[in-house]
Amino acid sequence: MFVSIIIDPGSIDSARAVMGLLNNTGFRQIQRSCWENPKITENDLAGLKKDIDRVTDYYDVVRIYQFPLNGMFVITELKEKKWRRCQLSAAAPKTKPGAKKPSAKN
Repeated sequence: MFVSIIIDPGSIDSARAVMGLLNNTGFRQIQRSCWENPKITENDLAGLKKDIDRVTDYYDVVRIYQFPLNGMFVITELKEKKWRRCQLSAAAPKTKPGAKKPSAKN
């Protein structure tokens, strides 16, 4: 699965700690606060989240973008020491039975 992590540290110490964790788990720094790993497993990511939770404090923000996870795009955010998760599906819009499709006239 592809994972991108954005960090907004509250202090230099927590920034160094999170960056060290990301380096040790195969992430590559793309920009100053953006890290990516195209081949991380779900188990490795779960362990990384626990490690990140241990080295961060109330003022740190970490956002994790995962794709695909059960066919969905998932955004997980650590903010104020609480994890929040948003799952987005790319399902096609459903049409009502018997509804006519719009014509392609220009």
